[in-house]
Amino acid sequence: MLAFALCGSAHAAPVGRVVGKVAVTEPDGKPAVGADVIVYVVGYDEPASGSSSPQITQVGRAFVPDLLAITVGERVRFPNGDAVFHNVFSQSKARKFDLGSFRKGESKDKEFPTSGVVDVYCNIHPEMAATILVLPNRRFARARPDGSFAIEGVRPGTWKVFAYTRRATRPTVGTVTVTAGADATLDLALVRGAAAAHANKFGEAYRAGYR
Repeated sequence: MLAFALCGSAHAAPVGRVVGKVAVTEPDGKPAVGADVIVYVVGYDEPASGSSSPQITQVGRAFVPDLLAITVGERVRFPNGDAVFHNVFSQSKARKFDLGSFRKGESKDKEFPTSGVVDVYCNIHPEMAATILVLPNRRFARARPDGSFAIEGVRPGTWKVFAYTRRATRPTVGTVTVTAGADATLDLALVRGAAAAHANKFGEAYRAGYR
């Protein structure tokens, strides 16, 4: 049975759910194996819950996870779990920053006050890349390995629903009408491309062999 409370409030307005499935394919039409997908609702604002602790770890010379959804106003921690120095920076319009370089066991964090897509890189290791989706509300979900998803606690109304995966040229979007106490169903499809090349934090090409 659906929950009818938002944010745990005893007297919150009735809500519904958005459920469905996302199919992710490569440009040749074959299924994209291991594609991580975030599905999210836009159309109204909602404050961060204050109870989550979003984090992207630097480990194995990779950002884990490499796709993270947060709500406007949240801070993301970036702990370094590797035995080498890492750097965390972004040149994205939604949030430009440079946390500098730091060693194993150290952690730095950044607040994200504006909605948008933030691509994050390491200035030392070009293979390290992640994306943070800074969203206007908490109505988002990570799709399961089979592509199915369920977004809980959605206000009644007609909303746009987006699905995003890294390496997609753009998110896909659909429209649903949510009614209290019911499921609104929406299936979506994404095409994933090759990883895009990127410059270092100075806007220059990475030096060969720089590790």
